[in-house]
Amino acid sequence: MNQNNYCLKAKQILAEERDYKYHYLQIRDGKIAAIAAQPDPELPLIDLGEATLIPGLIDLHIHGREGCDVMDARMDSMATISRSLAAHGVTGFLATTVTSSWKETLAAMDTLGRAAQMRMPGARVLGGYSEGLFFTNEHKGAHNERYFLAPTRDRIDQLIAASHGQLKVLALAPEIEGAREIIGYLRQQGLRVMLGHTDANYDQTSAALHAGACGGVHVFNGMRGIHHREPGCTGAVLMDDANVEVIADGVHLHPAILQMICKLKEREQITLISDCINAGGLANGRYTLGKMEVALENGIARTDSGSLAGSTLTLERAAANLHKLAGIDFRDAVHMASLSPAQFLGIDHHTGSIATGKDADIAVLDDDGQVRATLHRGEWIYDNPTETNM
Repeated sequence: MNQNNYCLKAKQILAEERDYKYHYLQIRDGKIAAIAAQPDPELPLIDLGEATLIPGLIDLHIHGREGCDVMDARMDSMATISRSLAAHGVTGFLATTVTSSWKETLAAMDTLGRAAQMRMPGARVLGGYSEGLFFTNEHKGAHNERYFLAPTRDRIDQLIAASHGQLKVLALAPEIEGAREIIGYLRQQGLRVMLGHTDANYDQTSAALHAGACGGVHVFNGMRGIHHREPGCTGAVLMDDANVEVIADGVHLHPAILQMICKLKEREQITLISDCINAGGLANGRYTLGKMEVALENGIARTDSGSLAGSTLTLERAAANLHKLAGIDFRDAVHMASLSPAQFLGIDHHTGSIATGKDADIAVLDDDGQVRATLHRGEWIYDNPTETNM
């Protein structure tokens, strides 16, 4: 269905301020017009039965899915990732690069930048996320240290230009030479800086945060952990007024750690991410992440050295996992995958939650938490015909 004026009835609507039972979501011109106890007789009615409506999810950190990678630097790969994400309730994402050669990095930036300016078949490309290049060997994870570089203004300018101005986030290790100065420059260019794949200590990380860095890349993973005499990068991003990315797949973080993060940080400071690689949605086997070979077994991707290599997680599962494993209220978990990333990107005035006046970016869940349909600005970008009677 492509019409932009209609009314949805559902068992539950998870709106920004409260939940509604058996109410009607009115959509006009792709916007949320109202949440009402009665239908609008002027609008076509779609009865979704026992479904739950949640905000369209936003994945700030994803490399690929279904055999396709942002580093392919191919528009058909971006389209496949876009379609695949829509089937999991995602309405927008940051196309995330990984450490590779400078030439291949610029090519990937060009492709994601052009994709961000196009209408994609599923989830919208909200911009780019540079994860790679400016890291250190310690806690490098699945990044190939042969291609690590020092961050310079010239290199930053080239990345921004190659992305057609669509680069939104850049990750770096705060202990590398010139990091503090380049953080200030990145902020001047309108980029958000995340800290990760680093052996930085507490003081180095705190200095980077105070210089303008925004938070930690997949917290606890790819960074110096907490020691009682040296809180490390992990301790700094948890204790500071900073954002933290969380991979809630039950593998990267123990349930008790998930609980700890949620006790230390405000809801809007926690962003659920998938960190999904091209093996997402595929069977066990051998895959690549940038220049690194990885093995996928039972849904877990690792390098040959044993390091975790991203994940095969999806965001609707991440929210469900946070609720189940850490006892976090489901609406809070959902907002960590929708409203929190929207606030981080500064786009929460028009998306990220179900509220009057915002874009009709909606995911429809069945009783088992499976995605039945996904709407972006009122358009049905995913519709499971076996689940949804439209």
